[in-house]
Amino acid sequence: MSAPVITVDGPSASGKGTIARNVARALGFHCLDSGALYRLVALASLHARVPADDEERLGVLACELSARFAGESIFLEDHEVTKELATEACGSRASEVAKLPKVREALLARQRAFRRAPGLVADGRDMGSVVFPDAALKVFLTASAAVRAERRYNQLKQKGIDATLPSLFRELEARDARDAARAVSPLVPAPDAVQLDSSDLTIDEVVSRILGWWRERADGVRA
Repeated sequence: MSAPVITVDGPSASGKGTIARNVARALGFHCLDSGALYRLVALASLHARVPADDEERLGVLACELSARFAGESIFLEDHEVTKELATEACGSRASEVAKLPKVREALLARQRAFRRAPGLVADGRDMGSVVFPDAALKVFLTASAAVRAERRYNQLKQKGIDATLPSLFRELEARDARDAARAVSPLVPAPDAVQLDSSDLTIDEVVSRILGWWRERADGVRA
């Protein structure tokens, strides 16, 4: 039997990465930050000066991506790029390359390889709808654009990255529109996903709800 999977999808800055890590930690599961893979492709394309619309070369970059994860640190070609990945320039480029079929196809097998015992919590934009359609629990996490902009601002400020709330708000709205409109794997909840608006919830409250849903699913399987 395949290892169980919990997916946490949602728009940028909805808190899905933090939530997924905390849920994985509570359950002793592995964790996949799929967005980091797309940001790595985006960063590699910026370093190599590959245009955002050069699908052939970007697909090759995604196939040959030399990256590794070590705790909270992320490396590209043995260089730590954790801070670079958090920049808005990288995030904006990631949103552009993520709509390209050859990039998504190249990363699909790499993402699925994260599935191993005792289980996996995967966060992204199409984890439940495309990458792990058989996931035992699918969560689609949302929050208002204003709340998400403030969260991203605080996150960047803690990392020492300059940003302004108005520019972050505009960028989030633009990314939402691109992600929802793309032809391949658009940002939409899986039909069987549980939707949760986290605008007025703390991290602990969201994690608690997801763990509660997971216990209900696990109890049902055992029964």
